[in-house]
Amino acid sequence: MQPRISIMKRQPRNQPTMPHVHPHPHVNVSGREDEDYNLKDTSPQLGERWPNNNNGGRGWMSGVGGGEKQHTSTYDLVEQMFYLYVRVVKGKDLPAGAITGSCDPYVEVKLGNYKGRTRQFEKKMNPEWNQVFAFSKDRIQSSILEVFVKDKGMVGRDDYVGRVAFDLNEVPTRVPPDSPLAPQWYRLEDRRGEIMLAVWMGTQADEAFPEAWHSDAASVSGEGVFNIRSKVYVSPKLWYLRVNVIEAQDVIPGDRNRLPEVFVKAQVGSQVLKTKICPTRTTTPLWNEDLVFVVAEPFEEQLIITVEDRLHPSRDEVLGKMSLPLTIFEKRLDHRPVHSRWFSLEKLGFGALEGDRRMEMKFASRIHLRVCLEGGYHVLDESTMYISDQRPTSRQLWKQPIGILEVGILGAQGLLPMKMKDGRGSTDSYCVAKYGQKWVRTRTILDTFSPKWNEQYTWEVYDPCTVITLGVFDNCHLGGNNEKGGRDSRIGKVRIRLSTLEAHRIYTHSYPLLVLHPHGVKKMGELQLAVRFTTLSLASMIHIYGQPLLPKMHYLHPFTVNQIENLRYQAMTIVAMRLGRAEPSLRKEVVEYMLDVDSHMWSMRRSKANFFRIMSLFSGMISMGRWFSDVCHWKNPITTILVHILFLILICYPELILPTLFLYMFLIGLWNYRFRPRHPPHMDTKISWAESVNPDELDEEFDTFPTSRSHDLVRMRYDRLRSVAGRIQTVVGDIATQGERFQSLLSWRDPRATSLFVAFSFGAALVLYATPFRVVALVSGLHCLRHPRFRSKVPSVPSNFFKRLPARTDTLL
Repeated sequence: MQPRISIMKRQPRNQPTMPHVHPHPHVNVSGREDEDYNLKDTSPQLGERWPNNNNGGRGWMSGVGGGEKQHTSTYDLVEQMFYLYVRVVKGKDLPAGAITGSCDPYVEVKLGNYKGRTRQFEKKMNPEWNQVFAFSKDRIQSSILEVFVKDKGMVGRDDYVGRVAFDLNEVPTRVPPDSPLAPQWYRLEDRRGEIMLAVWMGTQADEAFPEAWHSDAASVSGEGVFNIRSKVYVSPKLWYLRVNVIEAQDVIPGDRNRLPEVFVKAQVGSQVLKTKICPTRTTTPLWNEDLVFVVAEPFEEQLIITVEDRLHPSRDEVLGKMSLPLTIFEKRLDHRPVHSRWFSLEKLGFGALEGDRRMEMKFASRIHLRVCLEGGYHVLDESTMYISDQRPTSRQLWKQPIGILEVGILGAQGLLPMKMKDGRGSTDSYCVAKYGQKWVRTRTILDTFSPKWNEQYTWEVYDPCTVITLGVFDNCHLGGNNEKGGRDSRIGKVRIRLSTLEAHRIYTHSYPLLVLHPHGVKKMGELQLAVRFTTLSLASMIHIYGQPLLPKMHYLHPFTVNQIENLRYQAMTIVAMRLGRAEPSLRKEVVEYMLDVDSHMWSMRRSKANFFRIMSLFSGMISMGRWFSDVCHWKNPITTILVHILFLILICYPELILPTLFLYMFLIGLWNYRFRPRHPPHMDTKISWAESVNPDELDEEFDTFPTSRSHDLVRMRYDRLRSVAGRIQTVVGDIATQGERFQSLLSWRDPRATSLFVAFSFGAALVLYATPFRVVALVSGLHCLRHPRFRSKVPSVPSNFFKRLPARTDTLL
């Protein structure tokens, strides 16, 4: 059941595939383009047939591959992997030990050289284990399955209680969605008690698979067992908490002889925001400022409000304080105003300062606030370039899904050793996929450079203009194998934009895992995926292209750029903290890598990449100029004569200019259909400018922030330069993105968007042909000059359509 790779040679087990390094980034020794960084087609055996359950009593070892009636599995995007499952449920009437007079039972499941063991109970004759063991068919070395019941001994030697043996040829096969196999009571040898077991043959589609003990990971013990299981996680539900600080009354400073310089500090967890100091010194200050926080359900933190007096630039005095639970605030779904409330502030009495341990609470003043939880926004926790979810927080505002995304995580090839184990290189890899609020983590495959996961996951799609992100990591937390304070190492990442996928088509590709190191770009291996995007309604799919990219509240009451960056960082912190509390935990370094926590940092390499993206756009205009120059110089007489004829027709009939233009774009779109991309985009080292970056620029990119330079003046100037250049880098990248979206109109990179534009072009050509040019010019001018009363704050349909077009940002490292 190994996948057949059409381009890549099969590597022997535990042998890494080292990336080919050229002596010069622009010179290829072989004279052809380097294929190591390219996307590769694969031919895995997806949706392999399952054996029929009704095989006349024959076991799975003889039934698989036979000629009986068969049917396919719902796991049709992965290769079928067969496992022997043993569920140990409980024991009954187990005998007591001759010496101790009690029984401390546990069960040992043995198949060849593999042994699995349940937990032990003390002094219990009728224990309940309810544990599942899974043995991979590929590694089975015996035709007999043995289940031993043992009694934990006092001096390290365990007593034998009883045994049950199974012939694997008689083990039945279970095919989901059949109900789980019912366990049975089995009499132990010599009638020394009974044990309830269920033994069957299944695949990774079995619901017992994620929680089972696996023979592949028999060497892992302790807490490491939980860290190798596959799990599904859900991001916490995030809200924006808007605190509108209006005014305060009766703010009395400690020194009654002066008027205070008052400001308000609000804190939620580790987030702290302050208002400006009231411009007038008064005991009734007025601010009317908004402070916005990110909070997550369930609301564990409280809103802490303090009113402080600025005595000195380095010293503030607390005049009043209060703490409010977040559950008391109203949840707002739109821009309707929220009722404001007065809250009483309290401050510590002077007795607390005298050291007598008395906390006398005295009334100080009150503050006027308008606080609400915003449910109409989408709380951004990932970069808008690679956003995977655009729904608002409130579930009441969600629309119906328009598609289904199915991803089969098949395996990886040619991974590099990430750590040393027993004096040799080793990698314990797992894959994480993130789309929307759902995160998935495959099981960890131990000590191999060619892991086979073959796990399939499904997501609901609410917008096709979104990106799924998959990352591969090395597990450094496997019980006795992990180092104290270790971090899971990143191996590589893959992004796939759903709008670039054709509906109902299965994409099977091997994606290169590329990581930028201080010494240059490095290929860490290849990730093999099977992806299918299924549309539920074509009308809904077409309709979504005319809708705003984000919920309406982002346009009615937008945030500033600085607010968005700060709030996104807080959202990422909360998501990482909550997912880190799961079992097994999704560690902070994994979440930050998947959410591109450092995407805003300055880099000379990124700036170069964005600059040359713009230059590639201008190259098209330069080519047009050269073509026109050739026409003028009669380089090609036939082309020049045709241009003269077209020019005379348009001069005589100016109403044909616009119809001809749209008809021309319609024909170009049809012509480019033959050259449409056949596979989704992937990480491109050339467009990322990663192959030709020099060591000094890499040292700058991997430098700490603030810089590690020793001289204070150089540090200040260097950090200021990086901060300013980072903003310029973003602006340049945005300009390049807009130009690339124009290019994608007729490139068929987004098949649905190009189809809509080609159809629009054809319709516009017909309408404009039948409509006088003066009428078109009049309507267009009046529409552009219309009164603001007739304008909407929500972006128009053409603007929404344009913003949804794909750009080459998906291929940037």
